[in-house]
Amino acid sequence: MSGAVEGTVPPSPGARARMRGWLANPWRQPRFLAVLGWTFLAWAIVPVLVAVLFSFNAGRSRSVWQGFSLRWYLTDPVHSIAKDPALYHALMQSLKLAGLTMLIATPIGVALAIGLARWRGRVARGSNFLMLLPLVTPEIVIASGLFLIFVHAYRIGDHPLFGTPAQVLGHVTWSVPYVVIVVRGRLFGIGKEYEEVAMDLGASPMGAMFRVLLPMLGPAIFASFMIVFALSIDDFITSQFLSSSSSSVTIPMLIYGTGRTGTNPSLNAVATLMLVLSLAAIGLAALVMTSVGRKRGGADAAATRQLLRFEL
Repeated sequence: MSGAVEGTVPPSPGARARMRGWLANPWRQPRFLAVLGWTFLAWAIVPVLVAVLFSFNAGRSRSVWQGFSLRWYLTDPVHSIAKDPALYHALMQSLKLAGLTMLIATPIGVALAIGLARWRGRVARGSNFLMLLPLVTPEIVIASGLFLIFVHAYRIGDHPLFGTPAQVLGHVTWSVPYVVIVVRGRLFGIGKEYEEVAMDLGASPMGAMFRVLLPMLGPAIFASFMIVFALSIDDFITSQFLSSSSSSVTIPMLIYGTGRTGTNPSLNAVATLMLVLSLAAIGLAALVMTSVGRKRGGADAAATRQLLRFEL
């Protein structure tokens, strides 16, 4: 009797009990979250990859692969990016706006970041809030407000100042806070010690800023340039609100206006080009900032060598 009891194998738990035990285990692998995450990535990325793939399609179809070709980039005599005047002009307008926004917004953002990092007091806190306000304000609200300002305030005779100047000012308005955030993050990492040591060694405040601080901020400034470029070249809402005519049409505006008809396969090519430019800009910014983070010790040593020049 006892031998039979001792030799009995305990029954295995049922499927429901195993499921309850698996759900109750806090150290289990988050399989559901992983599946959900990969599903979302597929939903977001697969259509983009399909558009990129068909930008190299030899035929006009957007659903049937007809062979690899650079027709919609270079060789088509009518609809390629190189030969279609509307596509080429929209691309040049987007690049022009992005370049001008970089050159204007980045220096303003760097100056604001340094000023706000050094400024203390109640007014400084209010200024920080106002500077960050465009980050949490929907872009359509900023664009419509700028539209009303240009309609009622900034006019040349009886005509509002729309077109490229208004688009550049609009892009600068909401790009500056991004520059401030990137540069201030680097400022807080550097601290004020290097400037103080430089001034102790005889440098003026401006000399310490230009010869010590700004070189140390170089990677953050470069990253800001790239981020502003990516933000500006992809913008649609502000460019649409402040556009005046076909001369100020950008690539996002052109894609929105003609992409739904499905009659021009070269839109896939120009969208792919915009995607590559944006990803390259963001990738360069991330690469530079990551490299700076890994080589912080080398950067600090270089800054120390820079400070020692004041002793010579």
